[in-house]
Amino acid sequence: MEIDGPIIIKSVFFMIFGMLVMAMANDGITVNNTSSSYSLTRPKVVNIGGLLTFDSVIGRSAKAAIMAAVDDVNANPLVLGGTHLNLILHDTNSSGFLGTIEALELMTNNVVSIIGPQSSTIAHIISHVTTELHIPTLSFSATDPTISSLQHPYFLRTTLTDHHQMSALADVITHFDYKKIIAIYVDNEYGRNGILSLADLLAKKRAIITYKAGVVPGASDDVIMEMLMAVNLMEARVYVVHVNPDTGIDIFLIASKLGMMSSGYVWVTTDWLPAVLDSDVLESSTMGVLQGVVALRQHTPVSDLKKILAAKLKKDLAGNFEKVNSYAFYAYDSVWLLAHALAGFLDAGERMTFSDNRNEPALRTFDQGPKLMERILSTNFTGLSGEIRFDSDRNLVGPVYDVLNIGGTGVRTIGYWSKDFGLSVNAPEKNYAKLVNGSGGVKQGLYSVIWPGETSVKPRGWVFPNNGKQLRIGVPYRHGYKEVVTKDVRSPQGVQGYTVDVFEAAVSLLPYPVPRKYILYGDGVRNPSYGNLVAAVADNTFDAAVGDVTITTNRTRIVDFTQPYMESGLVIVVPVNKAKTSQWAFLKPFTVEMWLVTCGFFLLVGFVVWILEHRLNHEFRGPPSQQIITILWFSFSTMFFSHSKYDHNSLIPLSS
Repeated sequence: MEIDGPIIIKSVFFMIFGMLVMAMANDGITVNNTSSSYSLTRPKVVNIGGLLTFDSVIGRSAKAAIMAAVDDVNANPLVLGGTHLNLILHDTNSSGFLGTIEALELMTNNVVSIIGPQSSTIAHIISHVTTELHIPTLSFSATDPTISSLQHPYFLRTTLTDHHQMSALADVITHFDYKKIIAIYVDNEYGRNGILSLADLLAKKRAIITYKAGVVPGASDDVIMEMLMAVNLMEARVYVVHVNPDTGIDIFLIASKLGMMSSGYVWVTTDWLPAVLDSDVLESSTMGVLQGVVALRQHTPVSDLKKILAAKLKKDLAGNFEKVNSYAFYAYDSVWLLAHALAGFLDAGERMTFSDNRNEPALRTFDQGPKLMERILSTNFTGLSGEIRFDSDRNLVGPVYDVLNIGGTGVRTIGYWSKDFGLSVNAPEKNYAKLVNGSGGVKQGLYSVIWPGETSVKPRGWVFPNNGKQLRIGVPYRHGYKEVVTKDVRSPQGVQGYTVDVFEAAVSLLPYPVPRKYILYGDGVRNPSYGNLVAAVADNTFDAAVGDVTITTNRTRIVDFTQPYMESGLVIVVPVNKAKTSQWAFLKPFTVEMWLVTCGFFLLVGFVVWILEHRLNHEFRGPPSQQIITILWFSFSTMFFSHSKYDHNSLIPLSS
């Protein structure tokens, strides 16, 4: 019998939590197992939960933003009236197991909704529990595209999914015409699923991820260095980094020590790097390492409310923030989204009741969870992060990303990506305004990039790998015509000849090295089969062949040839007889007998036509001399033009 995976997960978590509740009960904590409600009327307090990693780049910003949003909602009597939000925060400590325990403990407080979790890994786990308990979960940072709101009806992503971010990333990569990419990612659900989405999107644009380098969360410097040394030996020089903000900087610091932040390398990151740059003040040496990196960041429109919130958070956190990363704005809007939904929910006279769960009495089911979730999905307003509205797949509409280039002591915006306009140098708000006003089209593309090594010249994006194989060049070892190609034990290549000199001259013009070795084909006593040599290239025995190989139709069907640089030397030898020309030269192609037979057939045709036409066609009538002249004229005129009239068969009797 096959057992459903989510059922096993739920059972295990309920068992663990049951043990936790028993321990809490021994410490004097009691839980009411009967059906209860806050009040038969409008409640004075509504409990909401928050699941964050407090000591993290995203968690520090999000925690301050959530607390500020709760304060703003409670300070505004027009939102919830006399009802106040009671925020209960729990620290997940960047641990999937501890985060799950904290989430289960949080749900014992009769919370009507949870802001979070911050981690995609924890979101995967607790989504099964919140679905069972009917508790809406609004995650502002769980971007893993495989967490579907349709699969988990009480999970709602209030930020942009990584599917949209990877679409933007694929467009940026192909904009610079890069076809081979190496992905460096954190080895968990967030990292793996994001890179899988990127691989699918790149495949549609005829680009591929040639190697995937996974890094376990919290990996040591030695592990990261070993991984970077391995990828540095490969062909591709375009690296996409999709990791956690708290450990991602270490990758660049170690890459700099290995010389991988210099000219010729391309580094592109997802939104984790701007989250770090917007939250912490990095040392000048660290910023120097990041020069030339291209990164994405969730686009949030410029507004006075953003500036006010950023100033408030900076003041509350005693200067720990220079700026606020975009995740803080999504966290702030998540609280307001819940507040607007609760306002409509309470205004409709709905009560808030909790019932014992049939699987685990220690956890209680929110009876009105489905109705509150419907209110949340139908809520539409403009927040600090932009328009808050959900499509049929329960994703935010209008995804937009800033495309950034790190240079100097900060970052500059080189363009924007949106689902509607693709890559553009103008912000989406400006593009929409142009379309409405009819003042111009969308300016596609990106501004110029300063690449690693402080160069504006776009890197090629690949090199011949240090651990790669040399090209195997087949050379015919023939008996004769040694000036064209032959063996040479005195030269480093081991071969010589005109064709080898041409090939070496062509290779020397390339802007990159081509490691190669020449392999003789034949014994030098008899001329080798050139057809077999071409077939050896086709079946990958050789990577190429250099020699006096004749281009034939059959050979072009299996291999590609260069343009010919030698004449084949094939000629036709015929005798030449001198003769005098005259005005009768046109008669020479045919013999006298042939001309007589031809004229006889023309006369025969004319006579047959006369027999058929003279009774009905007046042109074939008259005196005998005139009829003879007509026959002769008709016969020889057919040599120069075609008659357009139809012949009438006078041998067939006409009806009266």
